[in-house]
Amino acid sequence: MKTSEDLRELLERIDHRGYPAYKDIRGRYQFRGYVLSVDHVQGDPFASPSKVSVEVPGKISGFPQSLYETPGRRIGLQDELLRQFGRQAERAAFKAKGSGKSGLISVSRPGQEILERSACEIRPDKGDILLRMEVGLPANGRTINSREAIKIFFDLIPACVQKSLYYRSLDGGRLEKIAELADDQAYIRRMLSEKGLCAFVADGAVLPRESGISQKPMRGAVAFKAPESLAVTMNLPYGGNIRGMGIPKGVTLIVGGGYHGKSTLLEALERGVYQHIMGDGREYVITDDTAVKIRAEDGRSIQGVDISMFINGLPNGKDTKHFETEDASGSTSQAANVIEAMEAGSRVFLIDEDTSATNFMIRDELMQSVVSRESEPITPYIDRLRELYENYGISSIIVAGSSGSYFHKADHIIQMRQYIPEEITDFAKAKAAEYPLKMDKAPACKAPSFDRKPKGVKERPGDRTKIKVLGKDSIQLNRENIDLRYVEQLVDSEQLMALGYLLNYAQKHFMDGQRSMTQIVDELTNILSKNGLGKICESSYLPSGLAMPRKQEILACFNRYRKLNV
Repeated sequence: MKTSEDLRELLERIDHRGYPAYKDIRGRYQFRGYVLSVDHVQGDPFASPSKVSVEVPGKISGFPQSLYETPGRRIGLQDELLRQFGRQAERAAFKAKGSGKSGLISVSRPGQEILERSACEIRPDKGDILLRMEVGLPANGRTINSREAIKIFFDLIPACVQKSLYYRSLDGGRLEKIAELADDQAYIRRMLSEKGLCAFVADGAVLPRESGISQKPMRGAVAFKAPESLAVTMNLPYGGNIRGMGIPKGVTLIVGGGYHGKSTLLEALERGVYQHIMGDGREYVITDDTAVKIRAEDGRSIQGVDISMFINGLPNGKDTKHFETEDASGSTSQAANVIEAMEAGSRVFLIDEDTSATNFMIRDELMQSVVSRESEPITPYIDRLRELYENYGISSIIVAGSSGSYFHKADHIIQMRQYIPEEITDFAKAKAAEYPLKMDKAPACKAPSFDRKPKGVKERPGDRTKIKVLGKDSIQLNRENIDLRYVEQLVDSEQLMALGYLLNYAQKHFMDGQRSMTQIVDELTNILSKNGLGKICESSYLPSGLAMPRKQEILACFNRYRKLNV
């Protein structure tokens, strides 16, 4: 390994040379208290920034092992260190001058959710910290400016490291609270199953968000308060007794007038599959971590999915046990989304009437009398939701605002009044009895088949896969676009980038026509749990901008890849 002085001498030697000479500085350098690695050098000052990492040994960083001794605590500490470094980097960025991206110092900027990211890793055994960043190497035009580069490597980055990656520089009390919160959140998640719950929403939670484009809590919002009939108390390891609303397993209906908080509650439950940071307002909104938001998705690709539980006897004779289309309708897309979520092992479906296909959700008595069961290929969700719970153990939480038919099927009915929930099950059931549900008996069906065995698109020797992410909307894999706009539990663009790498890795190694889709994803999740995100990249360096997706979103991505051959 070279020394920091070797780096300084290299930079001085290439001063005023053409920009490609920066490639000479690739390598590892021992600085005081940490190792700096220049992993990849950009081609010119206007290209994507260079990839740089710093590694601080655990003995020097000084963080007590108690802060990272469990996976939850470790991920929480990684998240906090990344945020701390990001604040320092924001102050240091562009203090070194030059053309293009000269002077940039940038790291991942996490949102309200706490995700495992490639940008910051802590080794559980020794506490070594590895932080990855992007740096714009300075130039005047396309000529190297070593004086400004030396400022970055010897002044700005060391200051960021000292202020954010050493225990002595941070608020130890805050770090302890973050660790305790991680334990408390993990405890609630474990207790959901023991208490027969799908989700828990604590009293005092702030569910409304600042705006449609911000996930920060709304100021002055009404705090959540559980109805007495659904109140559950959790005895947290550190937070003491905390009261909140427990949503039991089974079928739960959320109703209420417009703008009273029905969808706001459901959106909080959607994101409750992730942990949230202190001060978010949803720290103690915890949902079964397999829960999936189900919606209609007109135009999506469906390949080889058994949707016969919901759709049969199509006029064109199309096979619904192995259904394929490049342009799904609202009902076929929502049916496929249900089956794919079952395939992914989901135990809870979250459904909002507003984003569902009406003909998939319900057929009222008048419509049944006009269009007979024999003439209708769709078996609506209302006819299957009890079967989903009783036969497959899958609960449903449904937001409804216009159809009262679901009152007959629900175990619990919650009305939202100005963002405060009230259980109205007995009242709603009594009213429903005045309007008997006259519906034809749904046809029996077999359990859906999950035997799809995809074949990936094989690369030619020497081909390089290009992966590009467009926000949270889509992934481009070479020239193929994968539309993920309606996979609503993807909360960070870095999750999409990881999905691109996962799909590329799966095509190379697992999509051989012998493994089922679930077997492929199980192998991938095993790799991620044992080796982290680095294994799937197969490159000389690990990109900084990757965040861990769930198994459910991995399958959702693969299922929307139009070149998938099943």
